[in-house]
Amino acid sequence: MNRLRYMSVRVLQGLLVLMCIATVNFMLIRAAPGDPVAVIAGEAGASDPQFVAQLREQFGLDKPVTTQLANYLGHITQLDLGFSYRQQRPVLELITERLPATLLLTGSAFVMSLIFGVALGATASRHAGKWVDSAITFVALVFYATPLYWLAMMAVLVFSVQLSWLPGFGYFTVGSDATGLARAWDIAQHLVLPSLTLALFYMAVYARMTRASMLEVAQMDFVKTARAKGVRMGRIQRQHILRNALLPIVTLAGIQAGGLIGGAVLTETVFAWPGIGRLMFDALLQRDYNLLLGCFLVAAAVAVLFNLITDFVYTLVDPRIELG
Repeated sequence: MNRLRYMSVRVLQGLLVLMCIATVNFMLIRAAPGDPVAVIAGEAGASDPQFVAQLREQFGLDKPVTTQLANYLGHITQLDLGFSYRQQRPVLELITERLPATLLLTGSAFVMSLIFGVALGATASRHAGKWVDSAITFVALVFYATPLYWLAMMAVLVFSVQLSWLPGFGYFTVGSDATGLARAWDIAQHLVLPSLTLALFYMAVYARMTRASMLEVAQMDFVKTARAKGVRMGRIQRQHILRNALLPIVTLAGIQAGGLIGGAVLTETVFAWPGIGRLMFDALLQRDYNLLLGCFLVAAAVAVLFNLITDFVYTLVDPRIELG
């Protein structure tokens, strides 16, 4: 009952947070410079005031901002994210088409960064003060400090252009009629560079966090007691130090997992990956406000969802934590 009550309360809180985020995003978008109607009219080669007024009425932009906001929030409660001015299609339909590609990219990057980051951090803590620790720390700092877009461009230049090992752009080979395992292999090859590029930054963060957390736990009394009893060092590392050091890593992973969609904008743009990040960037350039708001809302919903999942993972990592 406590879990059900907790779940209900958190879901309601999440919905309230999403409505607040939707309101703030709407007001910020409306306050930003640029007029989507003027852009559409300019591209159509018509600057007639009557035509512009007709477009404003068609898109509902002739109404007061408060009325537009009320209509927008009302549509959100019905899972209606509006209509894209530029692409003449429902926003939800456009997002659902792009969402699988983004989830594939960000999910792969997240799993890769978490596994290798924790492994490198654990290795560094076990060899603290030695050359292995220094090497891992140096590599982690390099990837942490290097701009993501530069890593992406260098990855394309080296592995795609110079070495021709991997495809550098797109989701699959254009014109390919492959199906089944052949298509999956084609997509996997296109996934390597963008997912690895996105994972390197977060991998460096997890490595540093894991190292620091494990070194802190290693100084606690229960670890010293295990050593005094003659427990093997490998077992102490896995069952005593690492497990107790995972809680701050889970917290950080939950926060960053929710923000990966926003962080994928640069990666998807450089690699021409057809995901939400690329869609968001194009909507910004085209002043497609409804599409941009829809992308922001979906990104916020993913962040709220991962925040909720993180709370449950806490109970698995540390049984002393209860939901209530």
